[in-house]
Amino acid sequence: MNEISESREPGFELAPLGRRTVAYAIDDMLITLLFLFMLWDRIVAARSPEEIAAIVNGDVGLMILVAKILYHTWFVYQYGASLGKMAMKIKVVEARTLENPRFSVAFNRAVFRVISEMVFYLGFVWAFFDPSRQTWHDKTASTLVVNA
Repeated sequence: MNEISESREPGFELAPLGRRTVAYAIDDMLITLLFLFMLWDRIVAARSPEEIAAIVNGDVGLMILVAKILYHTWFVYQYGASLGKMAMKIKVVEARTLENPRFSVAFNRAVFRVISEMVFYLGFVWAFFDPSRQTWHDKTASTLVVNA
């Protein structure tokens, strides 16, 4: 894909990385709070930090990954933005059309977003050095994050 410029279309502006970072934090906190609420009894009953880690790293860890994929796929497909992105007034668009992503694109982006996290967040760091501010999951899905 060629380098994408900010002046590609009138009113088109890539979202600042700071707002993307805050949106990420909001989304992650929402998912974490949901699982904390669901697992509260098990966490409180744990007798050590190791037991808590075992709870999270067991089947729950897989459930969290699936929840992240479902959450990001649904919101990006349905609204072009997760709740965190909505709060930050940014959205995801397909690079070619500048429209909300199709389901397959949103799913691809959500899966590779989780992979970006699992590889020491390198997929996210990539955006700091990319002229189009694309993360690995943006690159694989051919998406951009722009101001809403």
